[in-house]
Amino acid sequence: MITENQIQQLIQDNKNHWIKDYKAIVELPSVSSQPVHKPDIEKTARLAATFIEKIGGTSKIFTTKGNPVVWGRIENNPLSPTICIYNHLDVQPAEKGQNGWNRDPFVFTQEDNKFYARGTTDDKGPAMTALWAAQIAKKLQIQTNIEFIWELEEEIGSPNFQEALDQIKPLTKANSIIVSDTVWLTPEQPAMTISMRGLIAFEITVTTGGKDLHSGLCGGAARNPIMELAGIIEHCVDPVTGSIKIKDLDQTYNAPSKELLDEFEKSGFSIAYFKEAHKIQKLRFDNVRDITAAIWAKPTFEVHGIVGGYTGPGNKTVIPNTATAKVSMRLVPGQDPTKAFELAKKHILNYCSDAVIEMDHGILKPFKATTNTIENEKIKQAIDFGFGKKPVFAAEGGSIGAIVPMSETLEVPVYFMGLSLPEDSYHGPNESFQWRQIEGGIKSYVKYFELISK
Repeated sequence: MITENQIQQLIQDNKNHWIKDYKAIVELPSVSSQPVHKPDIEKTARLAATFIEKIGGTSKIFTTKGNPVVWGRIENNPLSPTICIYNHLDVQPAEKGQNGWNRDPFVFTQEDNKFYARGTTDDKGPAMTALWAAQIAKKLQIQTNIEFIWELEEEIGSPNFQEALDQIKPLTKANSIIVSDTVWLTPEQPAMTISMRGLIAFEITVTTGGKDLHSGLCGGAARNPIMELAGIIEHCVDPVTGSIKIKDLDQTYNAPSKELLDEFEKSGFSIAYFKEAHKIQKLRFDNVRDITAAIWAKPTFEVHGIVGGYTGPGNKTVIPNTATAKVSMRLVPGQDPTKAFELAKKHILNYCSDAVIEMDHGILKPFKATTNTIENEKIKQAIDFGFGKKPVFAAEGGSIGAIVPMSETLEVPVYFMGLSLPEDSYHGPNESFQWRQIEGGIKSYVKYFELISK
């Protein structure tokens, strides 16, 4: 049996050059939503492939109509099981001085065993952690084979991922997939994800004329598209409670059961930590049961921005001729995204027939994981080995577009072994990842590979 001391020694032996590789890939601005960064995406894929080859694996970069996907395999024993680990290497946009960033987002910095830069936690840090664990597993002659799928379009909804999956399917020998892109409940409480919400994103545009109007000459008689958008939004969702008002949407999913909510309540979820980690001043609810139900087990209708009218300094008393709201809906397991979009569209048009509703970035299906298998127990044992605390089952409110296609195309179960913390600022400013999570994560993955080999 592999001991913690054996793993720890190999971590210490490799730490310095690992951090150099981590720095190299994090400082590539692989922003998938901005075409100007297409060359950086390509560089990231090539660098990632060399990392796999450097530790004795084989790699292949699959091209698609969009961004590439990197696949790799480390074969330790062709007769042993194969674990495939999924991560994404594309990142959200970020700019110093904007949206709370007081650092250069693509300059890797280290302070007190904490690493800062865009992508450190979402999702390059967890990807490198799993890779380093695979390196140690090979050194310690653990027999489990390890594959990697590293995507570069996750942050824009994985629109071309299926194209790469179809090319990977004839090559992979995976018996299961581990997704390493999820978040713990608190720094003291690891979590194993049991479900993820799906997503539909769309824009609602109201146009009422051919030019902006003088509010004195036309105000009162002229329609105001921003005000009408506000009405549409209030028609769809209660702004105080978040309850969705879209007709018949409540018929598309099952409300969370008492038993499930009891489990959420016992999960170790901390309201105080949740608020501090996300810098939230006040929540809609004041108890764990209602908060976890809202973020894990119920659909949402969110407004991300409204474009229209004058937003410069001072006041310009015009009535705009057009306005657009950017919205999304998170969907829970059981909901069909296409059906949900059609219900939302019908509901909006019944209220305002002039609205134009356009889907943005397609759809992501919700996912429910398998929880009653021996693999789940081995993941629990592995995390307990790495961090000294067994994980609890918890849902997650976010979406990962690659999960359902991987499950359906490769026809293997998908499990979760995330390492990030809420305070790491997923998609937010001054994103970070702690060495503690990397070190514990390496130990957890090595132990899991050993458990699977037996």
